[in-house]
Amino acid sequence: MPKRQSGNKKNKQSNFAKLSIFQPNKYKFKKSCPLSVKGAPKIDYKNIKLLKRYMSENGKILPSRITNVSQKKQRELSLSIKRARNLALL
Repeated sequence: MPKRQSGNKKNKQSNFAKLSIFQPNKYKFKKSCPLSVKGAPKIDYKNIKLLKRYMSENGKILPSRITNVSQKKQRELSLSIKRARNLALL
């Protein structure tokens, strides 16, 4: 009997893995980058108000998965934040 139970556990785990990992998420939607839309502010090291929005309270740069910033704009943003830090603006 113990062999039968271990076989059932294996099947249950594999079914669960199939359901959770390999099924596509139907409810995913793409958010637009707030810095790529028309009328968005230009990323510059002198624009402290904009840079502070993309930094944590501790002064760390927030990741793009939280801020929904595109990869290109995230690179510009991090470079501007680092420049502002270097010039003691932040």
